[in-house]
Amino acid sequence: MLIAQITDIHLGFQPGDPNELNRKRLDSVLAALTADGRRPDLCIATGDLTEHGTIPSYRTLKTVFDALPFPVWPILGNHDVRENFNSVFSSLPRTQDGFVHYAFDAGPLRFVMLDTLEEGLHGGSFDAGRAAWLDATLAASDRPTIIALHHPPLESGNAWMTEDPRADWIEALHGVVARHRHVVRLLSGHLHRGMTTGFAGTTLCVCPATAPQVALDFRDLDTTRPDGRDMIVAESPGFALHYWNGRDLVTQFGSGGDHPVLARFNARMQGEVAKIVGEREPA
Repeated sequence: MLIAQITDIHLGFQPGDPNELNRKRLDSVLAALTADGRRPDLCIATGDLTEHGTIPSYRTLKTVFDALPFPVWPILGNHDVRENFNSVFSSLPRTQDGFVHYAFDAGPLRFVMLDTLEEGLHGGSFDAGRAAWLDATLAASDRPTIIALHHPPLESGNAWMTEDPRADWIEALHGVVARHRHVVRLLSGHLHRGMTTGFAGTTLCVCPATAPQVALDFRDLDTTRPDGRDMIVAESPGFALHYWNGRDLVTQFGSGGDHPVLARFNARMQGEVAKIVGEREPA
């Protein structure tokens, strides 16, 4: 089973411009995901779907998603507006507390889509009500489970795009996930870079953004002294492909746009490819 992940689309960064940079970057990623031989079974979109949370931007995004040859399951990020999202993506299930939480089964896997948005905050939130919902949802099935959330509960090393691992919401999430050993992966966005780490006995994977990436920087930051460092860079728009091989989830990162091809499977490569494949075939 092949699961695509896109995140941090930030559609509508240039309001009213149908040819805005973020739309072009999204289109290049979707073109890569719909190319022959690479088509996923489904796609999850892990938040910051739009820049300003406007209804027109959600309508545009829904039109894009509906045209794809696979289903897209979205969650919310800190740039999203829950009320406007709900008015456009009205077919998604809702919990009684108003959060956009839901779960679904696909193939051998279960997907739990978690709402970590606290409107007005940049960082994540996970209160007692959300913890109770997640705990009950995970307890309802022992299928291998993927949790999708926007905000990654990690200290990234980037001084301005990170979380405090001692934060109450992270400790609460850790406590719930650690109780359920069938959680095979947490998938998130928010940081505009690809990264992985361990979390609560499983693996946390952060997907690169379709929008521009955050500069790679591990230096300390003094907020009172702007030092001219790079913050947002025009690296290629990114996505993740998560391959379920029946035992584990294997994640690979890709990017949209054109890439020069340096080798193809032709007669010149046939012998080398046959040798490589033959080495892992049983005698």
